[in-house]
Amino acid sequence: MRVLAATDKFRGTASAAEVAASVARAVKELGGECDQAPVADGGEGTLAALGGPTRSTLVMGPLGDPVDAPWRLRRGTAVIEMALASGLALIGGPEDNDPMAATSHGTGELIAAALDAGARRIIVGMGGSATTDGGLGAVRGVWGAGRLRSVELIAACDVRTTFVDAARVFAPQKGATPAQVALLTRRLERLVDVYREDFGVDVAPLVSGGAAGGLAGGLAAVGGELVSGFELVADELGLIERIEAADVVVTGEGFLDEESFDGKVVGGVLSLAGRAGRPVLAVVGEVLDGVETPAGLRVISLVERCGRDAALKHTAEAIEDVVRAGLAELG
Repeated sequence: MRVLAATDKFRGTASAAEVAASVARAVKELGGECDQAPVADGGEGTLAALGGPTRSTLVMGPLGDPVDAPWRLRRGTAVIEMALASGLALIGGPEDNDPMAATSHGTGELIAAALDAGARRIIVGMGGSATTDGGLGAVRGVWGAGRLRSVELIAACDVRTTFVDAARVFAPQKGATPAQVALLTRRLERLVDVYREDFGVDVAPLVSGGAAGGLAGGLAAVGGELVSGFELVADELGLIERIEAADVVVTGEGFLDEESFDGKVVGGVLSLAGRAGRPVLAVVGEVLDGVETPAGLRVISLVERCGRDAALKHTAEAIEDVVRAGLAELG
């Protein structure tokens, strides 16, 4: 049996690479071979999926404190993960955030560092942000948007939310009160006019313009291209070819919900595997209520099979157990 482990992270318990390694151990015990392909959707984990950091730069964190942010440069392509410079996890979560003050400035500084290092192509992974500043901090952090005219700037997005809707959809997750959400919405509405006047780009209707609190829209205003993060990572990793070389594909993520099938890893892997005619087993931490499983996908929940305590405290072992069982069920 040849298995491809194309897995996302289980946030808070295991990285995508750790999940893939657990799948590989289970496959080895069954006498099979496993190709490990940790993937991401443009959010947290994108840098690791694309080869990991090769350098770091001291930048402004989301609330102004300095952050040593890792990033990658290889053969003229830079990979930046905004969460590592401007992410919510850097400040301890929503309870410690100031959603009105949080800035993406540090992400702009990373882009500037990539430019200074000679990057000709810059990939910026969206997701995990502390910010709803519409990318204004990042645009200012580059120290001259004109510097970006000579490079290919790509925003790898994990959501399809539009620019102004970023406040309503995501700001509450970053600690914003209803009153603050209203203020942030008005701020984004004004920023639409600023970007239109300064750069001649209307970011309001752009699909995915609201990713990372509107950072995607800000990058689009200065010439960036908004793309599906999963599709970009899949292309960079040659995922379709690796799927075609496998007999079975195992994917997974921490929580399976309706968003899992709209630009996220599980849905993306299922789509590619469907084109190749390969069966898919999804190992997830938990399936949220009301989620309908698409045809062609076998889902096993760690919480359902092993219990919540084992799923959280012994994630690697739980994944191995359910993968062995799931592959046996697939025959």
